[in-house]
Amino acid sequence: MAALETDIIVVGAGLAGLVAAMQAAQHGKKVLILDQEPESNLGGQAFWSFGGLFFVDSPEQRRMKVRDSLGLALRDWMTTAGFDREEDHWPRRWAEAYVQFAATEKYSWLQKLGLRIFPIVGWAERGGALADGPGNSVPRFHVTWGTGPGVVELFERPVRQFMQEGRIQMKFRHRVTGLQKADGAVTGVAGEVLEDSNVSRGEPSSRTVVGQFEAKAQAVIVTSGGLGGNHELVRRNWPTERLGPAPGFMVSGVPQHVDGLMQQVVQQSGGRIINPDRMWHYTEGLRNHSPIWPNHGIRVLPGPSSLWLDPHGNRLPVSLFPGFDTLGTLSHITRSGFPYTWFVLTRKIIAREFALSGSEQNPDLTGRSIRQTLGRLLPGVIPPVQAFMDMGEDFVVRDTLGELVAGMNGLVGNDWLDPAKIQQVVQDRDMQLTNAFGKDAQVTYIRQTRAYLGDRLSRVAKPHRILDPSAGPLIAVRMNILTRKTLGGLETNLQGQVMQQNGEPLPGLYAAGEVAGFGGGGMHGYRALEGTFLGGCIFSGKVAGEAAARSIL
Repeated sequence: MAALETDIIVVGAGLAGLVAAMQAAQHGKKVLILDQEPESNLGGQAFWSFGGLFFVDSPEQRRMKVRDSLGLALRDWMTTAGFDREEDHWPRRWAEAYVQFAATEKYSWLQKLGLRIFPIVGWAERGGALADGPGNSVPRFHVTWGTGPGVVELFERPVRQFMQEGRIQMKFRHRVTGLQKADGAVTGVAGEVLEDSNVSRGEPSSRTVVGQFEAKAQAVIVTSGGLGGNHELVRRNWPTERLGPAPGFMVSGVPQHVDGLMQQVVQQSGGRIINPDRMWHYTEGLRNHSPIWPNHGIRVLPGPSSLWLDPHGNRLPVSLFPGFDTLGTLSHITRSGFPYTWFVLTRKIIAREFALSGSEQNPDLTGRSIRQTLGRLLPGVIPPVQAFMDMGEDFVVRDTLGELVAGMNGLVGNDWLDPAKIQQVVQDRDMQLTNAFGKDAQVTYIRQTRAYLGDRLSRVAKPHRILDPSAGPLIAVRMNILTRKTLGGLETNLQGQVMQQNGEPLPGLYAAGEVAGFGGGGMHGYRALEGTFLGGCIFSGKVAGEAAARSIL
């Protein structure tokens, strides 16, 4: 078996891998990209994403009268991350570097590559606590025109150009199972060739081995992604001391091949994994009515108006409102042992406030259709959300509250919800809308968010009574925990070099993207500000690709 030879090997053809390969090729190096999946999965999880990007003081923010700054963004990041461990040295350094990147060259660099941004900036992870608590002080979630595929396209295009020039080569169905070392340095990889597969993007592919391979290089960059599709590994890393037991049921926000196995390969060769207990799982997961991968879940990106109830009909505590504090809400749900929660809302709320994460759930933005996208500003429910209302097994739609509660109990097969109690909860909330002021914190937040033009135009419904017949019908949505991101990972220094247990870099080995906790082994800390995952792949891939290229004579 003749070994393949190149300057740099990139393990993983997701977004971080494409960026790293492009940067290395631009420095004149020859690059070999290896991936276990078929070519149909090029771009990895970035392709499935909503295309959200975190920018600081962007032109879009300024046009929306949002005043942002590097100082405010960095303070928000640090109060949200909550770094508190000795091993947070490199994660903290990466966080500082990334926010600096997001406030300076990131926008112009991506724009030169062809990035275009939807003009209304979203406000994710609003926090809802005090100024020194977690969350974004201002809107920073910029949606790519073209969503996730539009982001992937920025780097796939130059990578394919380099392929034509002979500087980049891709080999799919090549699964790396080990790193090769000589004199303490990584000198290549070895692995298995899997049989060809013509499955569509995201579908499970065959694991039948048809051969072996070796590849030699002066540097190896690992960009193999996270572990959200491997629920066994998610449960093994679950921080029970912080979050209580892992839920008995979770939907999967990523395909089955997002298995985290390459991270373990690196660990076995001397690389250090830190913060494996830090993860980013969502609390607003739906069972997909048309699944692509096993247990396929879709996340709701909610506005703030839905009543959020636990399985017994109690409202979630202040400030655990929709879209405010993902980790705080997850902690409350899992520490309480709740198997699910409920949104209770109206058709008027769902029409304005429900967005679905994922490129395939946003055909207007993904297809760059101005006409279809403008339809979001019109009355009515957008087609992807209507499809879930019609076919989603987590939805109950009824005309009266009594019928709605009966349907909710029927859906889950218990009688935990008392109709009289739910009637009182909803009426108490509705009475707070009699005046333009009141004591209900969620209603106050709804009114406050509409002070931002972007929310008022397209994201937050005008406050109204849930029991207002003209706003109906009534809707209940069972929300499940959805696995998604790994916030910890391979520890890397600011050049993307993988660190060893002794605190020294492992020569010849780099890592970028989710496998490295998006940089450093966990630059988000415990929480993310959103729009930072694609950007983390881009930034860490850029750094690792450039550093690996510079290391080669």
